Amino acid sequence: MFESVQALIEEHRRVQEELSDPAVHADAARAKRVNRRYAELNRIVSAHDAWVATTADLAAAREFAKEDEAFAEEVPALEEGLAQAQEKLRRLLIPRDPDDARDVILEIKGGEGGAESALFAADLLRMYIQYAASKGWKTELLERNESDLGGYKDVQIAIKGSSTDPAQGVWAHLKYEGGVHRVQRVPATESQGRIHTSTTGVLVFPEVDEPEEVAISQNDLKIDVFRSSGPGGQSVNTTDSAVRITHLPTGIVVSMQNEKSQLQNREAGMRVLRARLLAKQQEERDAIASDARKSQIRGMDRSERIRTYNFPENRIADHRTGYKAYNLDQVMDGALEPVVESCISADEEARLAAVGSDS
Repeated sequence: MFESVQALIEEHRRVQEELSDPAVHADAARAKRVNRRYAELNRIVSAHDAWVATTADLAAAREFAKEDEAFAEEVPALEEGLAQAQEKLRRLLIPRDPDDARDVILEIKGGEGGAESALFAADLLRMYIQYAASKGWKTELLERNESDLGGYKDVQIAIKGSSTDPAQGVWAHLKYEGGVHRVQRVPATESQGRIHTSTTGVLVFPEVDEPEEVAISQNDLKIDVFRSSGPGGQSVNTTDSAVRITHLPTGIVVSMQNEKSQLQNREAGMRVLRARLLAKQQEERDAIASDARKSQIRGMDRSERIRTYNFPENRIADHRTGYKAYNLDQVMDGALEPVVESCISADEEARLAAVGSDS
């Protein structure tokens, strides 16, 4: 696997030179792409340099140990350090999901359980917002469809990161959240104290960086405007500010009514539509290329039950990775990182195994 490092080191040098070109920074989209690639390559080059340095130190210690026992005492620690350096470099050389650095659009939808499912959707929204804050990410509410008891039948948010490093990207962490989330607790509407099981669905889409990435012909769009419904401030229910966009070739429908302005709702709707079209294109490529770039943990089946939140036991369990902990109260307050890391690690191990079987 290490044979590919030299080519990556050379690419790192070229990208570094590219970043010094003012013309690159004059094009925001190009600058973003180049910065992302530089951050990814920089991690590999740094790990390679550490591996080379540790290899040299170990060789020197073994040589000097022939004449001085003091150097012999350093050999075991250096051997362990070399093994760690090799493993780190090996993991960094696993082909990475090219979307890892992207921001995401996350949608939470009520499922089985009616009002309780909608209430849990609101709890999940708060969890993701708190988690995003802990990572230094920004969140933007795009659309919400509230239930009678204060939950959400459907809510969509955009989550934007600040790092150019793909390993720290929003998609790199949240792509594993798509699926069915099961909650077990006594609902607020339950008078007998019985535990109910409800489900809430989560959809996660990588957001398109530039509109040009996903070509959409205006002839392929059917756009309807209508009056907003539900709670809202001035102008809501009195003007045709809500927008429904139908992409005729795929049948994808996006409705937006969160903003008072028809233009703002249309722009938000197009953001969501582009993200869904990008995800659809990727699913089609995955189907053609089999599992070449498809995550081993992030299944494409959106009906998959991925996680259980058991409130009476204060337990959270991820069914894909076997992760289990009894700190659900903290997780619901945004301490989601250990759960996400279990998914990242499991996916990484699976991809390592796949690379090993191909070599």
